[in-house]
Amino acid sequence: MTQQPSTTAEALNVAVIIGSVREGRFGPTVARWFVGQAAQRDDLVLDVVDLVDYPLPLEKATPGDPPDAATAELRDGLARRLDRADAFVVVTPEYNNTLPAALKNAIDWIFDEWAAKPVGFVSYGGMSGGLWAVSHLRHVFTELHAVPLREQLIFHQVWNRFEGGVPRDAEESEVAAKTLLNRLVWWGEALRTARAARPYQR
Repeated sequence: MTQQPSTTAEALNVAVIIGSVREGRFGPTVARWFVGQAAQRDDLVLDVVDLVDYPLPLEKATPGDPPDAATAELRDGLARRLDRADAFVVVTPEYNNTLPAALKNAIDWIFDEWAAKPVGFVSYGGMSGGLWAVSHLRHVFTELHAVPLREQLIFHQVWNRFEGGVPRDAEESEVAAKTLLNRLVWWGEALRTARAARPYQR
């Protein structure tokens, strides 16, 4: 799902990545609500990237061994969408105190497209609300030269927090989403300007 560009010439392109692919996942519900909040702004263009559409296999054990044609098509399609983005928001649950395997695998298939761009996090789960998953994601994205944001939107006990696709504490959640988006825009615009002035070198 891609939102049509706004009338703002310098609108920031944001890829919202749904990180869970499990049957019965709650991620699309959380992502739809968050995208609804972001879509109210005229300084963003949103592209919802659902990893269920990119069933990439585990990376090949031999470095440099090219993937088969079907895998290369999936990888290249995902890479193109992420390359267009100026910033990312990852919507993720927590599995066994860490991020979903499918999310980590998809991140590892991509390389240059992450660099010098901000990454925000919307996490959900039980008591921890996905805090451990995001803690690990911060390390992963730092290694890829991305810029993880300090601010984070967290949904503890998510199955009890949503009703009809909307958080029960709607006002509080909306404030948290606004704060996250404000930081994402600041960093996204700053890093976009920097990349245009001087291409990022690893």
